Amino acid sequence: MLRLHKTLLDFEREGYERAHGKIANSYAFLQLVMSDPWFAWLRPLSHLVVRIDEMMEAEQETTVQDIAKVLTEVRGLLKPSEAGEGFERNYYEALQRTPDVVLAHAHVKKLLTLISV
Repeated sequence: MLRLHKTLLDFEREGYERAHGKIANSYAFLQLVMSDPWFAWLRPLSHLVVRIDEMMEAEQETTVQDIAKVLTEVRGLLKPSEAGEGFERNYYEALQRTPDVVLAHAHVKKLLTLISV
């Protein structure tokens, strides 16, 4: 998930910089990712990545039900759609334009098929 998330962030950063000029530094980029409408479509994935990270770092044991819920959310989110809106539409576009996104997507999908909860 982290690789896919980073690949999508890189994809959007390139587009943003083509349209608006170079982003000054990592802090400025983070601020844009968190607040600029250009990056809004990525926020559902960003939130999911944070939740997974928090689950892994939690002091309390993660239950099978917690894991199953997150996996269901991941599977539900990673459904690109040409006719969709928001994340699914933009994700479809990223898959059409960037081989790195296709590879990262395929890797996550493969892992998801190996996991059964």
